Amino acid sequence: MSDRKPLMPKATAVWLVENTSLTFDQIAAFCGLHVLEVKGIADGDVAQGIKGLDPVTSGQLTRDEIAIAERDPTHELHLAEPKVVIPPMPTKRGPRYTPVSRRHDRPNAVLWILRSHPELKDSQIMRLVGTTKPTIGQVRDRTHWNAPNLTPQDPVTLGLCSQIDLDNEVLKAARRLERDQKGTEKAGTLLPTEATTAVAAERPMAEILTPKPEEEVRDETPAEEQARVFAKLKEMSGKKDGSDEEKSGEEESTKE
Repeated sequence: MSDRKPLMPKATAVWLVENTSLTFDQIAAFCGLHVLEVKGIADGDVAQGIKGLDPVTSGQLTRDEIAIAERDPTHELHLAEPKVVIPPMPTKRGPRYTPVSRRHDRPNAVLWILRSHPELKDSQIMRLVGTTKPTIGQVRDRTHWNAPNLTPQDPVTLGLCSQIDLDNEVLKAARRLERDQKGTEKAGTLLPTEATTAVAAERPMAEILTPKPEEEVRDETPAEEQARVFAKLKEMSGKKDGSDEEKSGEEESTKE
């Protein structure tokens, strides 16, 4: 029995009953119907008012396949290979449906996720539990109308999501945190205290105690600056006294 079934199986069965000499078993196996249902179609008790659909015209069967099955009652009919392969249309995954009996458990599941996996985003929690962002914010801020009575419960145990879905979301969150951490390290941010103290502890004591050579000019102390000024003044006063003595000697020589 083939897994592929024709389009509009009852209408196809009506046409096969009316236009071929196939057995009820062959028609039932091909159309995916019960033998008694095919017999009811032949008797006119089932599928009244349904117009038969020609599988040959629609490209689901060939004349040769029907002729072989009519000659051999044990032969099973097989759908003809389609001439044009239509790719399956991707279906968008909509919001998760939560049964009515489980909807009152969603705040408890949200509380469990916020405590057990705080790295998950609100959008991930919404996909897992099927709740809304305002509800998540109210549970986080303890402003939910039933906040005193909320108890953290595993959403997998409650049947709100599967363990595979929960593990996938946790894995995505872990990868996102790892990427963010690498980005901050490349940006040159300060390292945590544990890392800096560990690096300092690994340095040898001799390297720490050895003074580094001074690369910049050391500033003068007030005492050194005062001594330098006095020395400059003394030097200037000595030069002045020498010049006065020279002038007086020149005047005496002119008088003589």
